[in-house]
Amino acid sequence: MHLKRVTLHPEAYPTTERYPFCLPIFQQTRRVDFVSPVTFFVGENGTGKSTLLKAIAHKCRIHIWHGLERARYEQNPYEELLHKTLRLTWAHGPVPGSFFSSEEFQNFARLLDDWATATPTVLRHFGGKSLMTQSHGQSLMSYFRSRYQIKGIYLADEPETALSPNSQLELLRVLHEMGEAGHAQFVIATHSPILLACPGATIYSFDHIPVEPVAYQDTDHYQVYRAFMADPSRYLDSE
Repeated sequence: MHLKRVTLHPEAYPTTERYPFCLPIFQQTRRVDFVSPVTFFVGENGTGKSTLLKAIAHKCRIHIWHGLERARYEQNPYEELLHKTLRLTWAHGPVPGSFFSSEEFQNFARLLDDWATATPTVLRHFGGKSLMTQSHGQSLMSYFRSRYQIKGIYLADEPETALSPNSQLELLRVLHEMGEAGHAQFVIATHSPILLACPGATIYSFDHIPVEPVAYQDTDHYQVYRAFMADPSRYLDSE
């Protein structure tokens, strides 16, 4: 592993009344240890897993490709400050990496096309052709297969978005193979029971306060999907 630990410092929070510092999970979690090449963050929407993932990316000085910012009725001056209260512990010093989410990926793919008009060889690093000319799922897999061969730390927020079950299985193989190779480390927020099945992965549940590791079979994702597959009709009962 490149990144060994993330330590949170609630005593340094600028407020405990505004998001994200008001979330109990950030007030009661002190550290998250990384002991395997692949680590998953799981939990219901709004539990803070994506927020912590982005804060780690900012602390690692990994650029997040944003598109045009929409005007908001109310601005939260604390929304992007969590990373300032984190401490990272590296095994042998910081390494480069990338942050992935479906929304940011579309912005990146458009920029890559712009770069390729001047320097076509840049596409060699992403499967050899424009990501914009492929289907969304195909472009994602071209990106994952190419980018994750490079030494570094890779953060991803729900990478299963727009991937078919077969493509999720392919991404699962990529994560396992690149992690086993020893040069890539992955920290991923996901709802996919397919990705969560990655052998040897650590799964942290954000449904527990403080955050704690859980077994694959104990995740809601595994249990809900297993129960549904066993008897889909019972979930259609309105009573």
